[in-house]
Amino acid sequence: MLKKIPHTYVIVFSIIVIAAVLTWIIPPGKYVEETVVVDGTEHSSMVFYYADQLPEGYSLDSEVQSWQVFSALFKGFVRQANIIVFILMIGGAFWIMNQSKAIDVGIMSFLKRARLLENNSFMKKLGVDNIIIVMVMLLFSVFGAIFGMSEETIAFVIILIPLAISMGYDSITGVCMVYIGAHLGFAGAILNPFTIGIAQGLAGIPLFSGIEYRLFAWLVINAVGIAFVLRYVNRIRKRPESSMMYEEDSYWRSRENSDADNVEYHTPRMAWVVYGLVILVLGIFSLSHPVSTLTIGASSFTFSILPPATVLFAIAGFITLKRSVHFFILLLLAYTILFLIVGVMGYSWYVMEIATLFMAMGIAAGMAMNRHANDIANSFLDGVKDIMSAAVIVGLAGGIIVVLEDGGIIDSILYGLSRSLGQFGSVASVGVMYVIQTIVNIIIPSGSAKAAITMPIMAPFSDLIGISRQATVMAFQFGDGFTNMITPTSGVLIAVLGVARIPYHKWVRWVSPLIIILIILGFLLLIPTVTMELSGF
Repeated sequence: MLKKIPHTYVIVFSIIVIAAVLTWIIPPGKYVEETVVVDGTEHSSMVFYYADQLPEGYSLDSEVQSWQVFSALFKGFVRQANIIVFILMIGGAFWIMNQSKAIDVGIMSFLKRARLLENNSFMKKLGVDNIIIVMVMLLFSVFGAIFGMSEETIAFVIILIPLAISMGYDSITGVCMVYIGAHLGFAGAILNPFTIGIAQGLAGIPLFSGIEYRLFAWLVINAVGIAFVLRYVNRIRKRPESSMMYEEDSYWRSRENSDADNVEYHTPRMAWVVYGLVILVLGIFSLSHPVSTLTIGASSFTFSILPPATVLFAIAGFITLKRSVHFFILLLLAYTILFLIVGVMGYSWYVMEIATLFMAMGIAAGMAMNRHANDIANSFLDGVKDIMSAAVIVGLAGGIIVVLEDGGIIDSILYGLSRSLGQFGSVASVGVMYVIQTIVNIIIPSGSAKAAITMPIMAPFSDLIGISRQATVMAFQFGDGFTNMITPTSGVLIAVLGVARIPYHKWVRWVSPLIIILIILGFLLLIPTVTMELSGF
């Protein structure tokens, strides 16, 4: 008889306890930024000190008592408060929209049109479903590679899982289309300013240099990752019950509107009022922001996007309302996604602005359906209750980092790993750097934070052992990207799994082979950076 798998909450709490035990074993320490003068030029470097050796003016309170393991749970919720609130607002907003059945209507309409492509012999041979999955994954991969899409994937998971279920797949497929796609791009990091931009800046090399080889690496990573996913989904398509999520996905199958064709198509008068209000709001934004500057990597593009988008909404809104309020609500969703992209790339939006945007979409959808304010509020609360478990697990996972930080051992772990770099050959040295960055990423999933800590150490060290700083940045890039898809310290991963209702242990079992393949692929892609003459290296 198989032993019962622990609950996800139990697994996370166990990791918190293990982290606390490590704080009693590993000596606490801290990296301190120091400035030295060489040939009349000031240079900054990160120097490690154990707690009892810290220079004057620095201190490290690293005592972790047993009761603080439990207080870490509280601190974890405080630390991850923005993502927790983001999840709750997104869940409530989408529940309001789900009540309209607009997404069901949209999915069924999309699938019907997609199936028409099967009349084409070439498309039928390729597989329409395969084309859809590849295109969606590549779209999110581009987002991940260019502006580091991560937290934003939480909102899209709610949309893509019902689509995957409707196509005959499972919730893992839906997560792959969004989360895996975005993180394949995140690992490729063609122009990601939050990882490559910061790392290259700290390494003292031209911003986004070496893009030619990174573009090649992005293509290879996506080819391997997408092939892995297609192999899986084709197996699930033939035997849906072979999915490890088949029983859990009964939740999503029960929400699937099998009689979407029988939906009563209509347009309440209130929908026209919402149409007018949205045009008014868009008009105000167009006047205040007639031109927008979108930043993609090191490049910026300034052009007028909001005024044309407003005119297009006015036309499309009129057409959709003439057809049915359901299609108008889908238009609201499409514009929400458009403004999310513009906001992130042009106005540095983060989870607060994105959550606000989706909240406004949910309320507008409820009003368009002519629902009473109390009904909208109750639907929002129902959505919050439905997604509460996802928010709770994010808070619990935050406690892991709290314990490691309060114990003062994150820098100590990094220091111990960096000392393992000895007099190896160039291939072995860059491989060890890669391993160190991969291990550190499990502890510090934030790419920006890890770049700030590791690059001032790794970049000068690479000069000493004869490795280009660009190769060191690539080792950071791959080490930062792949394990994001499995580490329990990633609030985004835990949130995505919570929203998708995929137990963490099942996700680990599914994704581990892919992670192993990608880690090996990352090492193989690093070899040319130290053995070949590459542009920017």
